[in-house]
Amino acid sequence: MRTAPLLAALLLMASPALAQTEPQPSPPQAQPQSQGQPDPQAQPQPQAQPQSGAQPAAQPQPQGQAQPQTQAQACTTPTDPAGFPAWLENFKKDAAARGIGAEGLAALEGVSYDPKVIGLDRAQRKTFSQTFEEFSGRMVNAYRIKRGKQVIKKYQAVFDKAEAEYGVQAPIIASLWALETDFGANVGKFESIRSLATLSFDCRRGDKFRPELFAALTIVDKGDVPLHEMRGAWAGEIGQVQFMPTSYLKHAVDFDGDGHKDLVKSQADVIGSVAKFLSGRWQRGAGWNPGEPNFDALKAWNGSELYRKTVALLASKIAE
Repeated sequence: MRTAPLLAALLLMASPALAQTEPQPSPPQAQPQSQGQPDPQAQPQPQAQPQSGAQPAAQPQPQGQAQPQTQAQACTTPTDPAGFPAWLENFKKDAAARGIGAEGLAALEGVSYDPKVIGLDRAQRKTFSQTFEEFSGRMVNAYRIKRGKQVIKKYQAVFDKAEAEYGVQAPIIASLWALETDFGANVGKFESIRSLATLSFDCRRGDKFRPELFAALTIVDKGDVPLHEMRGAWAGEIGQVQFMPTSYLKHAVDFDGDGHKDLVKSQADVIGSVAKFLSGRWQRGAGWNPGEPNFDALKAWNGSELYRKTVALLASKIAE
């Protein structure tokens, strides 16, 4: 699972709102893309997670020797929630020892186990059967194309600044922004700290989510996002482009100059942060469609070819 905005969960068929095509008249109710997927080809994660964390490829074993189980494979049933309060107290001590300040530690007060998050984590599909035509037909719709053009026009100066600094073109940023949350219209309602604490406690992928919980507490402690605004999809993604907390700390930028890296309310920070995230592999001025240099660069955001083709198609439609 990537620590970047993992959009592999966009492929999660259990997200019913993803089937929106022609919103009438309000924007499509796209489910914020869960990054809780270990495999970008499975089932949104995301991922943009971003978006790192995936299990390494299994090494061949001598004949007759059993392969070791991963943490997720060994955990067949959820950890007993009765142990959550004691676990949380120990985690607070660990967080304090790691330098999390009073504001961050206070974010853990009153946090309770969320069985719905565990249910969603364990109900993920492992396959995705839609063709590109079927998937893109739902996701690349008239609303997103029109809205993408409007957003670029409204924030043209910010998009120009992002391209000047990072080389990433406006249509790609707008496409990812649309597919993640419909430009902030659907960021999710799960309390991020509660979700991350629950997933950190559970035996299935606790080792993966504990660093994300530390990072989320750091974001609160630094004052970039107030605790009451730390809401998103069920796996702890934050903001209008659904960065996982570790990716937030690494890639978020203060593009509006207000002293905060705010991907919840600042459109400028969103635009700049997406551009920065992609900039590591992005070729300035090059194309993003299949066969062009930046199509592979989109793997940093999501490894699924189906998803990358959808991003590229929507970006091209917005650019027309």
